Amino acid sequence: MTERAVASTQGLVLADGTPWPEDAIEVARVIDAWGVKGGIKLHPFSSDPQALFCTKKWFVQPALPQAGAVRKPGAPAGAAAGASSAVPARKTAPATDARTPARLSQPALLRVKSAKEQGDVIVATIDGLDDRNGAEALKGARVFVSRSAFPTPDSDDEFYWIDLIGLNVVNREGQALGTVTDLLDTGPHCVLRCALPAGEAPKPGDAAERLIPFVSAYIDRVSLAERLIVADWGLDY
Repeated sequence: MTERAVASTQGLVLADGTPWPEDAIEVARVIDAWGVKGGIKLHPFSSDPQALFCTKKWFVQPALPQAGAVRKPGAPAGAAAGASSAVPARKTAPATDARTPARLSQPALLRVKSAKEQGDVIVATIDGLDDRNGAEALKGARVFVSRSAFPTPDSDDEFYWIDLIGLNVVNREGQALGTVTDLLDTGPHCVLRCALPAGEAPKPGDAAERLIPFVSAYIDRVSLAERLIVADWGLDY
């Protein structure tokens, strides 16, 4: 179950007085408007996006700046580094195109009226969002859900990725294998990406991490309470 790490929003209070949840997890992005009545289309980060359906409160942040779009010192808003200097500067700014909606500029709360899967995306309607322009203003927005609102996994062998990040991994002999920094979804199964323990140097030509398949053949035990994973894995693998 894939999610992304919490953003740095400690102590944030939204314009309507709602506190940003301390356990907020990024679960999706708004990719476009849907229909003409204010619906939005989202790309979920998980193939089983139940976190989006378990609550009527979605917290959103503005889209991340595009790579390379760094404003030059003294340049007007919207002037990106690397823009051609051969274009003469205008003495007055051009009028804003009324057809281009303003983008989300600060964190906000969306109150969900309906949400459903439609192919590989999620389509949703939001309270107070009644036209396409308003929906297009959310394009690129990052969608967060409180971790406490996530549904309970169906079995003891299922875990949310975010809960595995930071866990220590040891083998059956008690030797430290590393700390989980991320997971890779290879299709057939997931793979733990583990930063090497302090003092262990990577092999020549290798990255400073250890990759361990997250499957029952190699994983003996996962304890969230102990923040520990025990694996049948050798230091020289």
